[in-house]
Amino acid sequence: MKIIFLGTGTSQGVPVIACQCDVCRSEDLKDKRLRSSVYIEVGESAWVIDSGPDFRQQMLRAKVLKLDAILFTHEHKDHTAGLDDVRSYNYLQKSAMPIYAEQRVLKSIQQEFSYIFMKKRYPGIPKIELNIIENKPFNIKEEKIIPIRGMHYRLPVFAYRIRNFAYITDVNYVSEEEQEKLKDLDVLVVNALRKEKHLSHFNLEEALALIEKVKPKKAYLTHISHFLGKHEEISKELPDDVFLAYDGLEINL
Repeated sequence: MKIIFLGTGTSQGVPVIACQCDVCRSEDLKDKRLRSSVYIEVGESAWVIDSGPDFRQQMLRAKVLKLDAILFTHEHKDHTAGLDDVRSYNYLQKSAMPIYAEQRVLKSIQQEFSYIFMKKRYPGIPKIELNIIENKPFNIKEEKIIPIRGMHYRLPVFAYRIRNFAYITDVNYVSEEEQEKLKDLDVLVVNALRKEKHLSHFNLEEALALIEKVKPKKAYLTHISHFLGKHEEISKELPDDVFLAYDGLEINL
């Protein structure tokens, strides 16, 4: 199982447009963060969780030549806006792109990309196969995926567990019951927006508290804003076996 962090930034990315803070002006490539997404290669299958505005750039940079499915955490634009660019995979693979999300999210995608789903199809538009999921395990081919319910302020979102890997982004609350799905992990990825408390995302302290509670072998922090600080400096403050993710980081399980 191979995981590539396609993007590790917030909805605005890092650097933020027109910002002159130390992080945004940093020349360290690990401080350059596209919108959050992750590529997962498991067995013969290749998936992406979320296709944000940087999807095209991320696919090119990671040299993703085949894509079998996209899983969505929620409907916000920084997680869905790149969906139109699946057209290349439609053409090369000669098939519609299966996407997996709960019904509310699929409805939002149908509204935002209404031209894709019109009865009279315009030539060259993407081909999408909709798959409704609920908060219970489902399979893509032979592989089991376990959704994990979290809250993004008042918006329900899904995290996902695949084998002993789990990916959580854009949450500020995970119930005790849902945390049970995070036990016995090799790798946990969780959002850590900044040090200060935030309305709809875990801050660093809250992310570390969840990690301490579920005790994965390793943990990586993602969905990082310029307010957290420079990669090199914050990395020195983290516990053993907890790391800041960065764009392009590859891990193998």
